[in-house]
Amino acid sequence: MGDYFFYCRDRDGSAELRDRLVEEHWAFMDRFADQMIARGPTLTADGETATGSVHIVDLPDPETVTTFGYGEPNYLAGIYRSVVIRRFVDLLGRTMWDFPGSRDEAGGRYLVLAHARPLIDWPGAALAEPDLDRQRLIAFGRLLSEDGEDWEGTAVIGEFADPETVRDLFAATGAYERIEVHPWTFGGRR
Repeated sequence: MGDYFFYCRDRDGSAELRDRLVEEHWAFMDRFADQMIARGPTLTADGETATGSVHIVDLPDPETVTTFGYGEPNYLAGIYRSVVIRRFVDLLGRTMWDFPGSRDEAGGRYLVLAHARPLIDWPGAALAEPDLDRQRLIAFGRLLSEDGEDWEGTAVIGEFADPETVRDLFAATGAYERIEVHPWTFGGRR
């Protein structure tokens, strides 16, 4: 059916429960390992505590999308306060496991979630995408409504020396109503 972007935001005070359920979460995600494009938690500014989970995955049908979003152990246990599900148009063409990594030590890894202004026609979304160094990107894509008719924004996971500069690049296009920047790290079994 296609690629989907999931961003599940944690409830305040759920870190201990999240830690207890990590094996159940990984076992659930193992079922989708071959379809995964990227995965990993967003983090507090100090990088110590998860604030949410990002998954970009190719799923075959609406039932599987629902199962992935709402049958996941963290969701069922009440860890997430919200779940965002969007169709994802991959603009990078590789998975996070193909990411070459940067050659310098400056910066960190971030999720940039740019929410489109209402009523912007998505075929014109390419004009809203700033020119980013693709060698530093882990995932990059357009976010669409469930039916694929409406452009709802852009999601980028990458290594950035200064995440505020990336926010400013997106803001300069004028196409985004709100731009979030979250520290992020690779997910999966460790």
